[in-house]
Amino acid sequence: MLLKTSLRSFFAQKGRMALSLIAVVLSVAFVSGTLVFSDTATSTFDKLFAATASDVSVQPPKPAEDEEQQAAVKPPTVPVALADRVAAVPGVKKAVGQVMVGNAILVDPATNKLVGPTSGAPTLLGNWTDTPRNPVTITSGHAPQNSGELVLDADTAKKAKLGLGAKVRVENSGGKHDFTIAGIATFTATNPGAALGFLDTPTAQQVLLGEPAYTSIEAFGDGSRDNDRLKAETAARVGGGYQVKTAAEQKDENTKQVGSGLDFMKYAMLGFAFVSAIVGGFLIINTFSMLVAQRTREIGLLRAIGGSRRQVNRSVLVEALILGVLGSTLGVAAGLGVAVGLIKLMNAIGMDLKAADLQIGPDVFVAGYALGIVVTLVAAWFPARRASRISPMAALRDHGTPAEGRANLVRTVVGLLLTAGGGALLVLGAQSDKAATGGRYLGPGVLLTLVGSVVLGPLLASAIVRVLGAVLPAVFGPSGKLAQRNAMRNPRRTGATAAALMIGLALVIASSVFSSSAVTSANAQIDKSVGVDYIVQGGRTEVTPEMLDIVRRTPGIDHVTTQKSFMSKVRLPDGQQAKTDLTAVPSAFFGTDFRPTVRTGAVDSIERGSLGIGETFAKDHHLKVGDRVTVDYGKGRTQELPVGAVFAKGELFGNGSFVAMDTMAEVVPAAEQPPVWTFFAKAAPGADVARTLAALQDGLKEYPQLVVKDQAGYKELVQSQVNTLLYLIYGLVALSITVAVLGVVNTLALSVVERTREIGLLRAIGLSRRQLRRMIRLESVVIAVFGAVLGTGLGLAWGVTVQGVLRDQGLGTLSVPTVTIAITLVSSVVIGLVAALVPAFRAGRMNVLAAIATD
Repeated sequence: MLLKTSLRSFFAQKGRMALSLIAVVLSVAFVSGTLVFSDTATSTFDKLFAATASDVSVQPPKPAEDEEQQAAVKPPTVPVALADRVAAVPGVKKAVGQVMVGNAILVDPATNKLVGPTSGAPTLLGNWTDTPRNPVTITSGHAPQNSGELVLDADTAKKAKLGLGAKVRVENSGGKHDFTIAGIATFTATNPGAALGFLDTPTAQQVLLGEPAYTSIEAFGDGSRDNDRLKAETAARVGGGYQVKTAAEQKDENTKQVGSGLDFMKYAMLGFAFVSAIVGGFLIINTFSMLVAQRTREIGLLRAIGGSRRQVNRSVLVEALILGVLGSTLGVAAGLGVAVGLIKLMNAIGMDLKAADLQIGPDVFVAGYALGIVVTLVAAWFPARRASRISPMAALRDHGTPAEGRANLVRTVVGLLLTAGGGALLVLGAQSDKAATGGRYLGPGVLLTLVGSVVLGPLLASAIVRVLGAVLPAVFGPSGKLAQRNAMRNPRRTGATAAALMIGLALVIASSVFSSSAVTSANAQIDKSVGVDYIVQGGRTEVTPEMLDIVRRTPGIDHVTTQKSFMSKVRLPDGQQAKTDLTAVPSAFFGTDFRPTVRTGAVDSIERGSLGIGETFAKDHHLKVGDRVTVDYGKGRTQELPVGAVFAKGELFGNGSFVAMDTMAEVVPAAEQPPVWTFFAKAAPGADVARTLAALQDGLKEYPQLVVKDQAGYKELVQSQVNTLLYLIYGLVALSITVAVLGVVNTLALSVVERTREIGLLRAIGLSRRQLRRMIRLESVVIAVFGAVLGTGLGLAWGVTVQGVLRDQGLGTLSVPTVTIAITLVSSVVIGLVAALVPAFRAGRMNVLAAIATD
């Protein structure tokens, strides 16, 4: 009986349930689509690694932590003779010496443009080998046969519009090397987006390694032994020190590396999908609240003929369950479309994933149905509980619950406590001395202020809507006055509708405050501390002496300043060790080129052989000027130095340590010093900065990997990098705002149905269709603006707190984006107008007599 009643009620209200269904579908689709995409990408790479990995790989010893920077420039190698020793291991059918490096780039000499990806996936260069599991096969031309030939992968050749016979240049720390494309190779499995180039083995060793060596030995078994036994026997033959890995271990390591890149995208999308699910929850609460309110008399009759509270409660929850199951089913199906869209997006940036290979695991269905059903049931539980508490006689008289006043008192107390507690945590977070401590306050503070605002929303609605709508009667007459009163009539409904929009807009405002503060802080630090005119970044390759010579010879350049960075350890006076990013700089670095803020000590002491440290490092390790510490540069190179300067935290140099290059060179030979990745140039007195920049860029045009900027250009670069992240957040937040708009539409549509008789009476006493539609639109605008005001307040609180938490990490200047806030408020008006289009149209077409006759 209960199920029959619920089904009949659900399908009788199917039109009113449609938008709630869409909200569930959108949330579930985003979650299931993200999981399908992640599973498909992981499976594709698993197949690639399984199909191409050797049975056993012998690799160089893992570099120590202090050798990782050097390894990035000169890859560790194994001796050529090791290949013969591996080939002699029983069970090895073939052993191949492999050269494969990622520290070189490919350039089209005709255009001086990079060949291959400019970000993300790497450019890999190595030797051409004939192995049983080669990831590529030559489909045009031939393998490299001499020192002037190169094989390029087909995807890269197509994008760069290069074919057989075309010239290509390899650039690395060893210089520039010209080659002719002799072959085009096509991937036998998926292309992870990398650019692959192959040389003959002697040329690869000379050009890429600078010596006759290999980066690994790949062994393929004859089937007489399993890989674990083959690994053990190979390890025994080659001796200690080398890394020996089976095919499974290689696959796991490679999958982990790829997975770390995909996980960020996966969890970011899942996070915003859950935000949209929460927003959708408000829509469902409103839907069931209004449906229950419209069925009050029906519920009273059910109670009068013997229906219990539990049965009424269950009846509403069964309807929600039907909605959740149906929405989850459609959402999982729609998720396949989302996954295909993500795959096409990845293919557009160079990754070759096949939509036909979609991997739909059980986790997709578990997550999709769990999200859709749980959110729907939880959202419907509140109106179901209220419905079950209405007495039969009160329901038959169309009266609400008499406990409304007491409920409002409880809501007020709980909302104020939550909001005050969250606000206190945000204040503590903003005032924390350490970012880690502030971060621990930030998360709970955001959650409590959000929940508190949602709880207080209905109570704030009456007061704020009264203020926001005060101008409506004066401007729009009766329509404006009715719109204002309608928005205030049911504060709980208005608050829930506005809360959905509030969450999305709060995220937008908070993100905008963060990005604006980041850009403003970076610009302020550049203006305050940077005295050089040009910044040159090496990108994927180190800066070579040839590049530096070109800059020094450029007309208008006074001098060039370089720096070298170490991952070093410092032994403190108490005997303990601490890690620090140590930068070796020329003696004049902290002169006219850079102007750091020094808390204690003197910056010129660095050029006399002392150490400069950041204020945070000094405070954490109880160091002061005059203390002597031992700097460990790695490989046993140590040096005892006094602390000569402490830089102010939050400044450009506040988080690192500095030593003079001459001081470092006393213990670290030139061959062991790290490369230069970034350098700076100062314009000569009286030189034209813009003209000199053009001359610099022209002189370095053969090195497209270099980013050459003046101060203004560097500020624009920083802003573009921040904006890229910001636009990604905006795109993801758009999903929750879309669901929120559906909530406004649904609320208005159900409100029109609820007020059918009232609308008929208004029309009968003279309200025109135009005035009626205007009333609906204005009511929608007021609700949307109310949500925007709450969202702006929350977003500002969150954004200001984030800036306070990160003020010592470079976000020293708070910047409130007033233009973005203004656009957000104007957009809320547009959102309200758009959301009201269909409900206003339907209300305007309503038959007056039929509306009056509605019971």
